[in-house]
Amino acid sequence: MVDLIPREHLFGNPTRYGHQISPDGRRLGWVAPYEGVLNIWSAPIDDLDAAAPVTTDRRRGIDAYAFAYDGRHLLYVQDADGDENHHLYAVDLTTGERRDLTPIPGIAAAIVGLSRIVRDRVLVAINDRDPRFHDIHSVDLATGARSLVVENPGFAGFLIDERYAVRFAFRNLPDGSSQLIARDGANWKPWLTFPPEDARVSGAENLDAAATALFCRDSRGRNTAALTRIDLATGETRVLAAHEEADIGAVLQDVETHEPVAYSVTHARKSWHVLDPRFADDFAFLETQGLGDWYPASRTEDDALWIVVARADTRVGEAAIYDRRAKSLRSLGSARPELEGAPLAPMCPSIIRSRDGLDLVSYLTRPLDAQGPGPLVLLVHGGPWARDSFGFDGIHQWLANRGYAALSVNFRSSTGFGKAFLNAGDREWGRRMDDDLSDAVAWAVAQGVADPARVAIMGGSYGGYATLMALTRNPEAYACGIDLVGPANLETLVRTIPPYWEAMRAQLHRAIGDPDTEEGMALIRERSPVYFADRIKAPLLIVQGANDPRVKKDESDQMVAAMERGGIPVTYLLFPDEGHGLVRPANRLAFFARAETFLARHLGGRCEPIRGAESSGTSMQVVREG
Repeated sequence: MVDLIPREHLFGNPTRYGHQISPDGRRLGWVAPYEGVLNIWSAPIDDLDAAAPVTTDRRRGIDAYAFAYDGRHLLYVQDADGDENHHLYAVDLTTGERRDLTPIPGIAAAIVGLSRIVRDRVLVAINDRDPRFHDIHSVDLATGARSLVVENPGFAGFLIDERYAVRFAFRNLPDGSSQLIARDGANWKPWLTFPPEDARVSGAENLDAAATALFCRDSRGRNTAALTRIDLATGETRVLAAHEEADIGAVLQDVETHEPVAYSVTHARKSWHVLDPRFADDFAFLETQGLGDWYPASRTEDDALWIVVARADTRVGEAAIYDRRAKSLRSLGSARPELEGAPLAPMCPSIIRSRDGLDLVSYLTRPLDAQGPGPLVLLVHGGPWARDSFGFDGIHQWLANRGYAALSVNFRSSTGFGKAFLNAGDREWGRRMDDDLSDAVAWAVAQGVADPARVAIMGGSYGGYATLMALTRNPEAYACGIDLVGPANLETLVRTIPPYWEAMRAQLHRAIGDPDTEEGMALIRERSPVYFADRIKAPLLIVQGANDPRVKKDESDQMVAAMERGGIPVTYLLFPDEGHGLVRPANRLAFFARAETFLARHLGGRCEPIRGAESSGTSMQVVREG
């Protein structure tokens, strides 16, 4: 029998990950535990043993950071217990001094620009004037002095050149289309419009260094988003790259000109394509190194050194320094070295045909000792405007190791597969999007993978909603379900979005329904699982972060109350110090310990005993025990 992989090895703190290299190539940064909490570390590139923590948070952890171009400061963002009201901090790597560059209560700040030219300042979006819309400020890294660059009258964002000049703004229109607005002195003029069917797939990406050309992802006149170049003087548009099955993915830019030099496309697997022959040897070399679906995570200003990260199904977040001149890789180790030699299971990409003819790119991981049909857990990603992809997945490995097949499905509305596939999910929440999930289960049964009497459904955010909806719509199909921060009532979801999501309200209405119209409200009630809780027959585990600003605690409270009114048992776990997902290691481990026991009880898989570390240090509250 395959050895049990300890949950802590899969879901505890990684050893180190998130490597970045400073623009001058002198330092590395990464995320690693400090006194049991994830923090940012840094070291000279030629003396990694001299690493020291740059931050010393002892509560929730920090993992989002960037090196400034001034060669002295490291920037990071942090919120409070998952409320997503991030502040921007600067650390002086010479003195160790840490400062809040946005010391304003209740705001949500974000970096919007770091420049090779304006090295002593950073552009920051701050919503202190109007919580719905972020104004752009320039902040001095050394003093923290802040000056307004542009006030936001209601735009979704701005496009800024390397000299911090605001060139364009993005505006979402009530019909669901998006508009690129050109700045002309103190005025704004509509310049380019993406119709509603293109708006979620298309958009302006960046300017070249001279601010004479604009690069876009553009699906107008085609299904998948192509990479295009627009000459700002003449308006001439050229298609630089396109793919018939998938949208253009990541684009690697020249560090000096900002012209694209390579791009990726991900259908079932990621592939890189070179536009600039100067980079052909680099990609050819890296493709021979067994890195799986690798990607460049960070580059020096002279482009001599890259940080590349391997993304393979049984290879766990391995990072390396790639020296372009020497054509060599220097390993920085694995994010989870404790998994080396562990019985990890391969992930198999598969194409599942939906009942109405759509290709659902899916990923299946089976137990190493699987023989014939067995229990299956259907995993539903969040968003829904996101996607699953190939690579190491801790949840897949956990489930396969416990005796379950794990199946992730890119259902309609998932991104990356063209506008027709994405738009096919509009007004289909809880209907054809749920049909895609049912079709995936039927495929797994027909393939001899799944025992139809032992299928569970599990997901977070939209995936949590899909879990609730599946259990109400198909009450006989699932043996149990796990909902993590999933909305139960689409009306209250739309009415309580964070203020700074205001610019995307029209797109939510397009997908879900407008609660301020009779037709939209009827659709929303029809697709909200809270109104059909009495249909649920399978055991259900609901998990919620108390500070979640996207899917508020009231969503889970409503669902639990509706089930209690119908006399239907439900287990409800609440985490008072979490938001939209579980970040603190003690909370993650406590959740997965409970989830593992829950699945073992209802699907019959293996279960590791709950260890002391998984029952202490967590804030988890058992509000209801089903």
